[in-house]
Amino acid sequence: MRHWGKITLVVLALMVGTVVASKDYILLHLPGWMGPHIDPTHAVIWQRGPAPAMPAGTRPPNIVLIVADDLGYNDISFNGGGVAGGLVKTPNIDALGHDGVTFADGYAGNATCAPSRAALMTGRYPTRFGYEFTPADTHPPAWFPSSLIRTDAMFSRTIANFPTTWEHKTIFDEDAARQPASTAPKGVPSSEVTIAELLRGKGYHTMHLGKWHLGEAKGMRPEDQGFDESLGFLIGGQMYLPEASPDVENSKQPFDPIDKFLWANLPFSVQYNGGERFHPDRYMTDYLTVQAKAAITANRNRPFFLYLAYNAPHTPLQASKADYDALPQITDHRLRVYAAMIRALDRGVGQVMATLKQQGLDQNTLVIFTSDNGGANYIGLPDINRPYRGWKATFFEGGVKVPFFMRWPARIKPGTRIAGPVSHFDIFATAGDAGHASLPRDRALDGVDLLPFIDGKQSGTPHQTLFWRSGRYRTVRDGDWKLQALDLPHVELLYDMKADPTERKDVAAQHPDVVAHLNDLLAAHDRASVKPAWPSLIRSPIAIDRPLGTKPKPGETYIYWSN
Repeated sequence: MRHWGKITLVVLALMVGTVVASKDYILLHLPGWMGPHIDPTHAVIWQRGPAPAMPAGTRPPNIVLIVADDLGYNDISFNGGGVAGGLVKTPNIDALGHDGVTFADGYAGNATCAPSRAALMTGRYPTRFGYEFTPADTHPPAWFPSSLIRTDAMFSRTIANFPTTWEHKTIFDEDAARQPASTAPKGVPSSEVTIAELLRGKGYHTMHLGKWHLGEAKGMRPEDQGFDESLGFLIGGQMYLPEASPDVENSKQPFDPIDKFLWANLPFSVQYNGGERFHPDRYMTDYLTVQAKAAITANRNRPFFLYLAYNAPHTPLQASKADYDALPQITDHRLRVYAAMIRALDRGVGQVMATLKQQGLDQNTLVIFTSDNGGANYIGLPDINRPYRGWKATFFEGGVKVPFFMRWPARIKPGTRIAGPVSHFDIFATAGDAGHASLPRDRALDGVDLLPFIDGKQSGTPHQTLFWRSGRYRTVRDGDWKLQALDLPHVELLYDMKADPTERKDVAAQHPDVVAHLNDLLAAHDRASVKPAWPSLIRSPIAIDRPLGTKPKPGETYIYWSN
């Protein structure tokens, strides 16, 4: 017995030693291990509209809003480039621009997923209601074993200490970590009016597919924010297929700490109207496309609003094997996976458009296509936003200039092109006009109705001034001037966007009066905003002219992104 007792003690000691040695591994994977159960795949039955169609001439247009995730400006061939030096074309996305209107200066509401979607859904700057940062937990959940953590927000601290090639380190906000865990939900408050609520009030059947990222708490979920039906995921991402699936090609980025967290924890699941999570039956992009086709078919006889929020091509980088195998001309594995993801996204758009035509809905459907922000630096690919500088999470053009197309054959002439800045928050007012809905009068709306500009009934540019803010990093575009107010160190960069649309030449020293005027505009915008509803925990450096995973360059321009 003594002998077995000693063996038991040795085994226990080895187990404890393994746990201690593997602490980082455990911390990284534990949220995924403790995640909710996911059911096997099952069919989704979309609510069906009436058997007879509404009489011709009385039905308002259907509205389909398609949003890609982290799509780079150069990822679509419409912009004269395309992935892998143009080896991968995007004919279906391109057709939306050719067959309708393209906005030459289409801008994202913000440079990151969640605040940008908040602007798009509400027609307002997200800083008006405190939605300034990604809604990530600043403290571990209640079930997390206290014995495994020494401070709150351990993941943010891990990122801050992660060895990288950055010349400047991520800053961990100790003050935010010391604050008591907040019980307030993080997301778009129920007091905000969404596009879905606006249109449902006019008799539209409203549907959400794919990514939400605007709150998981009661009152903030899509089914609480105006959507009759929601099929997708509330968090910021999902796997496209299980990592070990024989039908997937994976590309991991060892230089990106967030990528490590995604691979360790993201599930492969969707849920319908807040029900139990279940596995999709195929590659996520294709699954969302198939469900969009089914939703359109079920509602062909009544006006509907479909918000189709693909998570492609956001990380984790996963392509279907079929799409990967179709691109043997691309020799770099990471680039080939990414290109295959774009291929699936474009195919999905094409299938949605074909379904509208098959159901006789093509002519009287307003289709809007955009991306939530520009391409991300953390995938390590250099050309995704070419010719523009910057990345997702920066307010350089590469981070906020996005594809912005609208197609509506019954009203919009093919090949229409609108100059002058427009923003995501204009979609709210434009959809309201198309659906004959009255806009809220009890709050400031920042978006404008773009249809009069498209019809030629209104001249000029939709916006003289646009703002972006993330913590201490602020930017304003006023006419052809754009001021970037950087922090750490504080630097003000001024660009003449007419003469220098790719922001290569800082002319702040030559125009101090312009800098002063733009700073006054920024201050006024700050006064019209509110404090962030939750704090950021880290401020991360992002080099403007090179992707993550590359060596720093002396004197390079960088910004600090608060999140």
